[in-house]
Amino acid sequence: MIAWLNGIIREKHPGYIVLRIGDVGYLINISLSTFYSLPEKGDTTELHIHTYVKEDAISLFGFATNLELKLFNLLIGVNKIGPKLAITILSGLKSEELIDAVNKRNVLKLSSAPGVGKKTAERIIMELSDKLSGLSATTSEVGGEISVVPVSMPDSDAVDALMALGYKKQEAQRAVNSYSLQNANSSLEDIIKGALLVISG
Repeated sequence: MIAWLNGIIREKHPGYIVLRIGDVGYLINISLSTFYSLPEKGDTTELHIHTYVKEDAISLFGFATNLELKLFNLLIGVNKIGPKLAITILSGLKSEELIDAVNKRNVLKLSSAPGVGKKTAERIIMELSDKLSGLSATTSEVGGEISVVPVSMPDSDAVDALMALGYKKQEAQRAVNSYSLQNANSSLEDIIKGALLVISG
């Protein structure tokens, strides 16, 4: 099992990166939170890795912090939540937001993540409340959560990011266009957040 990787970013997209290590390129699925924190293409980075093995495939999921990896492992342990939905939840909610929502039994907050309905949110709270009790982003990660540094990228990347969260292309495109028309030269993070507000509003 692969637990940690360090290499050069060969490709970088919302949802995944290709990390070059020697003469091998590893495709690694990532959350938007991890995407925001990564350096630029061609730079070196390291990720905590979860190796997900099925009968017909092996998938890698990478995380900028050990805390996010821990939350991912807890989420996929919840009934009916697989790795794809878990990474979507971690894209829609920051680590501290997820922990706070579970500890406060905030079904509405959890339901704001794409792909999470009321029943799924209630299941997450029921199965993880004891495991996350007393846990916080600042106390569970050495040095605290890494800071998020937005990067400036085209609107098309924001559309890709929203589609990775489960939104349809037309819906994502309309929301991104609506936000960008009134907020020129915004960072990718701001565009995604603004588009999510447009969709939810």
